[in-house]
Amino acid sequence: MSESAPRAQSAARPMGFKSMTGFAEARMERDGWSLRASLRSVNHRFLDIHLRLPEGLESLETEIRRVLRDRLHRGHVDVNLRVDPVGTSAVQINRELAEAYLQSADNLRQQFGLQGEPDLIALMRLPGVVAAPGTPAGGMTEESSAKLAAMAAECVAQAVARLEEMQFVEGRALAEVMRRHLARVDENAAKIVELAERSRPAYAKRLEARLRDLLGESAMDPARLAQEAAMLAERSDVSEELARLASHVEQFGKLLGGTGEMGKKLDFLLQEMQREANTLLSKTPGVEEEGLQITSLALEIKSEIEKLREQGQNIE
Repeated sequence: MSESAPRAQSAARPMGFKSMTGFAEARMERDGWSLRASLRSVNHRFLDIHLRLPEGLESLETEIRRVLRDRLHRGHVDVNLRVDPVGTSAVQINRELAEAYLQSADNLRQQFGLQGEPDLIALMRLPGVVAAPGTPAGGMTEESSAKLAAMAAECVAQAVARLEEMQFVEGRALAEVMRRHLARVDENAAKIVELAERSRPAYAKRLEARLRDLLGESAMDPARLAQEAAMLAERSDVSEELARLASHVEQFGKLLGGTGEMGKKLDFLLQEMQREANTLLSKTPGVEEEGLQITSLALEIKSEIEKLREQGQNIE
C-alpha cells in the first residue's frame, strides 16, 4: 500500500468501559467506488481479527488491522469489506486484450475446422477483459490504489466507531447488572460479620460443654482447655477472609466506575473473591444455627460471584 494513503482519524470516545460484543457497518461511495465495511465482535481473551477482503485488495490488510488495533483491545472481530465499482465508468473494456482473445479463438477455429461463433458473455469473463475504474491492463495505478486504500481505512474506521458506540452502551448496561450482584455480595458478607460476632460467646460455651461430655468427671486443665479453644477458634475464625472480601468488593466497585480496559482486572478480583468465599465455607462449622446461616450466606456469595464472572467475560 502506498505511503501516501492518509490514516483515518480516531473519533473521541465516550467514557466508561466496553462490552466485547456488538455489530456495526459503514458505507461509503466515492471516486467510482462503493464500499461497505461490516464488523461483528464477540468476547475473546485477546484481540483476534479475522479479515475478509475482496480479491486483489489484500494489500489493504495492514492498514485495516492498524485501524482496528488503534480502537479495539480484546475480542474476536470478524471484518468483511466489500468493494464494488459504481457510476457510468464502472465497467471498462480492455479492447486490445479482448481482440487478442478473439484472434486466438479464430485461429484455433480455422486450424481445427471448428464451427460456431465466440460467446461474448464468456469473453467478458476472461481475465483482464473487464476492468474496474482506474484499472488498466497492467492493474490499478498507484494513485488509484492509494485512494482506494484511504477510502477503505476511512470506511473501516467509521464502522469501528459505530461498533464502539454499541459496545459502550452495552458496557454501561453490564455495569449496572454487575453493581446489583456486587451489592448482594456486600450485603451477605455484612450479615456473616454480624453472625460471626454473635456466635463467638455461644461457640465457647458449646466447646466447653462438649469437652465436659468427652472428659466426664475428669478434671480439665484450664490451660489445655484455653489452648484447644484457641486452636478451634482460629480454624473457624473468618474475620481475615471477610476483611479481604470487603476490600475486593470495594476495589471492584471502583473499577465499575472507571474507564478503559477493565476486563482482566475485574477477572483477577473475581478470582480472589471466589477464593475468599471458598475459605469461608471451609472454615464455617455447619452444625450450629449460626454456622448453618453463615454457610448459606457464603453459598449465596459464591453464586453472586459466578454471576459476576459470567457478565465480566464480556468486558473488554
